[in-house]
Amino acid sequence: MAEKSPAPDRQPPRDPRTGKSAAYQRMQQQAKWVELQVQQAQQRGDFDDLPGFGKPLEDLGTQHDPDWWVKKLVEREQITGVLPPALQLRTDDAQLDGKLDRVTTEREVRAELDDFNDRVRKARIQPLGGPPMITKERDVDAEVERWKGRRAARHEAQRAAVAQRETHERARRRRRFRKG
Repeated sequence: MAEKSPAPDRQPPRDPRTGKSAAYQRMQQQAKWVELQVQQAQQRGDFDDLPGFGKPLEDLGTQHDPDWWVKKLVEREQITGVLPPALQLRTDDAQLDGKLDRVTTEREVRAELDDFNDRVRKARIQPLGGPPMITKERDVDAEVERWKGRRAARHEAQRAAVAQRETHERARRRRRFRKG
């Protein structure tokens, strides 16, 4: 008759001195190590001058939002392109004039407008769910004319500011020359 071997001990390993599990002991040691790291960082002043120091925590007391951290990440890192296409196009449409104003040539303006219009057309053809698609294509020629008008107005405002500064500087020199 074959002898039965004893069943393996399936209990977690225990510290012979305390009788507590080894995992518990590791967790206790890790907690002590973390606390020591925090104390050393405080002594070095690593927590001094942190953003928000002395200010109340934002959004405390409002309803709990389980996705709060995702929204904060998107806001802080200015992540774009994660919205449904209809909403992303609405956002892009609202920001398009500002984006065009940073462009320096008409060819680049036309390329930006063509890209925007292509995305609007694709979103209309392939509705992927989400809110309704209400963003309209932009008339490229009309937008180029508006861009030229805004650009000319900016240049004129810059010229006027420079002229005003020069006039002010000349008057200041004349006053100084008279006093001197």
